[in-house]
Amino acid sequence: MKVLVPVKRVIDYNVKVRVKSDGTGVETANVKMSMNPFDEIGIEEALRLKEAGSADEVIAVSIGVAQCQETIRTALAMGADRGVLVETEDNVEPLAVAKILKAVIEKEAPEVVILGKQAIDDDSNQTGQMLSALLGWSQATFASNIELGDGAADITREVDGGLETIKVKLPVIVTTDLRLNEPRYASLPNIMKAKKKPIDTMTPADLGVDTTPRLNTLSVVEPTKREGGVKVETVAELVEKLQHEAKVI
Repeated sequence: MKVLVPVKRVIDYNVKVRVKSDGTGVETANVKMSMNPFDEIGIEEALRLKEAGSADEVIAVSIGVAQCQETIRTALAMGADRGVLVETEDNVEPLAVAKILKAVIEKEAPEVVILGKQAIDDDSNQTGQMLSALLGWSQATFASNIELGDGAADITREVDGGLETIKVKLPVIVTTDLRLNEPRYASLPNIMKAKKKPIDTMTPADLGVDTTPRLNTLSVVEPTKREGGVKVETVAELVEKLQHEAKVI
């Protein structure tokens, strides 16, 4: 069984994101980039399935600029077997990502695809659901536990009221929640081995996918800075400020 895991290159979660001076986007030049944390969880879960004997091969797929090879190498250093880079300079929106992944999946024929539930740069939370619809596969979103069986999988999901366990038929699209696992660190020997693992490179055109954006960004602005709070001496003063200054009651 093959497990395919898409991995996205994003601004590192420790970096304070800065808006460009012209308001057209966020600054990415000379900014530390890394694998989307939810995708790291996806790679870790795929590796655990392989170590448990439920999977034979783990494939990491990334879509974007040539530097996305670094993100794939990180996945290979963690233990993935090989990588696929769909190289493009375009800003690829979730629907285009889903279409590209659909084409890759049809070439690779995995039975399980594990995605991060969202990327920390755009927070769209759309690709997994769109991919499931395009393929006509089962889907299980926000997974906190995965157990593969004979032709089916038991998935425990994070929902508003607690946990929900569902049984889905394979093949399946799974999106990861934070509590699914704790990703491993790549060891130095594995980092060295990752340099020799294969990465296939192709373009969206090779897959017959049009990545032309359907959305236009009008402007990007910093969040409004919060003002400092004030202390009040009495409940009456608090109510007065809520009524006449904050105007919330």
